[in-house]
Amino acid sequence: MATEVKLPRLGQGMESGTIVRWLKSEGDAVKKREPLYELDTDKVTQEVEAEADGVLLKIVVAEGEVEVGTTVAVIGKEGEEFTLEPVTAPAPAPAATPVAAAAPVVAAEPEVAAAAHADGRVKASPLARRIARERGIDLANVTGTGPDGRVIAEDVETLAVGAAAAAPIAVPSGEVEIVQLTATRKTIARRLTDAWAAPVFQLGVSVDMTEALALREQLVARLAEGAPKPTVNDILTKLAGVALIRHRAVNATFSGDTIQRFPNAHVAIAVAAPNGLVVPVIRDADRRTIQEIAEARTDLVGRARSGKLTLADLEGGTFTISNLGMFGVEQFVAVLNPPQVAILAVGAVKDTAVVVDGDIDIAPMMQLTLTCDHRAIDGADGADFLRTLVALLEHPALAL
Repeated sequence: MATEVKLPRLGQGMESGTIVRWLKSEGDAVKKREPLYELDTDKVTQEVEAEADGVLLKIVVAEGEVEVGTTVAVIGKEGEEFTLEPVTAPAPAPAATPVAAAAPVVAAEPEVAAAAHADGRVKASPLARRIARERGIDLANVTGTGPDGRVIAEDVETLAVGAAAAAPIAVPSGEVEIVQLTATRKTIARRLTDAWAAPVFQLGVSVDMTEALALREQLVARLAEGAPKPTVNDILTKLAGVALIRHRAVNATFSGDTIQRFPNAHVAIAVAAPNGLVVPVIRDADRRTIQEIAEARTDLVGRARSGKLTLADLEGGTFTISNLGMFGVEQFVAVLNPPQVAILAVGAVKDTAVVVDGDIDIAPMMQLTLTCDHRAIDGADGADFLRTLVALLEHPALAL
């Protein structure tokens, strides 16, 4: 019996996705878990795998935005007959027009125009399509330098830079710059608006980082050549994971009338990516070594900044750490990352005068601020978690 391929829900809140390219053609044999097509969501572009073995009998939706649950293809035995309800894919949204384009983009001559499919669609990578949508660039005007004339991200960037170079550098007095929100930025805006509606409170503490910094130096000294160097944030991620397991009220999510408290600490780390803030997840942070966390963090941050994260990298977090210390920020308040019930804001390590046994001393101090959802966490829960975390940072051996 033929199997209908439906657009999957790949994450919480996902209502639709955009099919950008099929990796198989009608009549091709496919195997279960083999990449079938590329899907662009408001978070990432990723390959969707086939759910059954067989032959791709029909591609119902070739390209464009599709609602979750819509049949997009049919897989079955070669020559098998099937019946489908008619499906009409939404028409592609017109490209956004720049508010104040400095210079018109001239259409390419036929001999240098981007390569197109037989139906007139331009061949382009998912990342190139995303960049073009965000910058209001018509892919038909971009010269493709990829395989078979396919437009790649660098081609779109080159055209965008060329258009910007032609623009006057000085902005006329009184002119307002209007920036259209990207899909990623819209998602960030929606999620943070939801977070702002939660009744939250903040708790702040100071931490003496002397022992934690000494631990980092010891770990770096023992590194194999070429291995990622552990950072203060890697140590913090590990120790926060240990503290979360001891205080499960903080290692939780809130949804409606239920609280989910987790037995494993999956710590999300805020990363500034080109298209906006993303929070990839380091799973089982409580069980990993600091070096394993450093390796995972290096991989996630690299893929975040090159736009290669998958939804699996972003889902399942139970707690978030946002660190602005590298920018010299000493203290700040972070906004919740729903449905998680707590987020930790981390400031810079700064040499500070402190009183020890009645004497003034200089110590490397760091400010931590915990934002808590009061619907799930009481003040004592948050305070106990911070007390444990401070103790672990000041005496890392306690985590063993």
